[in-house]
Amino acid sequence: MYFKDKTVLVTGGTGSMGGRLVRRILTGEEGLPKKVIVFSRDEAKQHDMRVSLSKSKIVTDEKIYSNFSQMLEFRIGDVRSYADVCSAVRDADVVINAAALKQVPTCEYFPAQAVRTNCLGVSNIIRAINENSFDIETVIAISTDKACKPINVMGMTKAIQERTVIAANILNPDTRFIGVRYGNVMASRGSVIPLFHDQIQRGGPVTITRPEMTRFLMSIDEAVDTVFAAANGALRGELYIPIAPSGTVLDLAHALIGDRDIRVDIVGIRPGEKLHEILVSEEEAFNTVRRGDYYVIRPMLPELRSSDETEEIALSSDFSSKDSVVPIDEVRALLDKHSMLL
Repeated sequence: MYFKDKTVLVTGGTGSMGGRLVRRILTGEEGLPKKVIVFSRDEAKQHDMRVSLSKSKIVTDEKIYSNFSQMLEFRIGDVRSYADVCSAVRDADVVINAAALKQVPTCEYFPAQAVRTNCLGVSNIIRAINENSFDIETVIAISTDKACKPINVMGMTKAIQERTVIAANILNPDTRFIGVRYGNVMASRGSVIPLFHDQIQRGGPVTITRPEMTRFLMSIDEAVDTVFAAANGALRGELYIPIAPSGTVLDLAHALIGDRDIRVDIVGIRPGEKLHEILVSEEEAFNTVRRGDYYVIRPMLPELRSSDETEEIALSSDFSSKDSVVPIDEVRALLDKHSMLL
């Protein structure tokens, strides 16, 4: 029950991941927090989120609304601004950094903007804690499979975020800095499933990059579960990785199309895209252990390593989406489980 009686700051709290994370925290499943602060620069999304919570009807959402009326706070601000970050961080016990530029092509065309949000944003959080001696218990950075052996700007900036967070433990031993790294979140904003849905509803064609391209498949709630697992179990400098299945984009398209007479067109890889994704590199594998449904990459900095580590190394090579592909029937079952079939 890690969040019980704590003030939790979620940067990027109005995004797909941030918004779901806030709702899950407010249910009290990991302990009822004292307050949840939603920090983002988009007032329209904050308004929509506030209205959505106030109109909630189902049982669990009624609990969210009850909490919302007492403890949910919205703050306009930008992780790029040190002053904004200081103002928000000073009131928190736990900081979850979900603010990001995450669209691969966008980051390729505007790399300086990706650096400012994905790298300088987390640096501002760490700087605010260090320079002001804020009493922050834990900082959790949300990363991506694209940070593993990155070939695109988005992945490169997220890889720097990971290393920045791990190193922060050295200069500030009173705060636990940890991270999570996960793959493609099905149906998140900007992901391929909403695009396929739109193309199918228009009668096609459905456009895919390469038929053999593979992606890890997980729901947004499974991504939130990873954050909760890290909050409860991660040691300083560790990264939590969900053990997720994967599928080809061709199978994903056919599973969504079903029996409809819709054509599939191959349009080629977009700028900065990988053919397959990796959640744990071969180099990291020899420093990776398994805890339940998660791989955990232990910190490589020797100052953060424990002298009594007894957990068995879990991998002998990388953890790649090309090696965990499930049949199309299982892809369809996953989509059906999470209500993503049209």
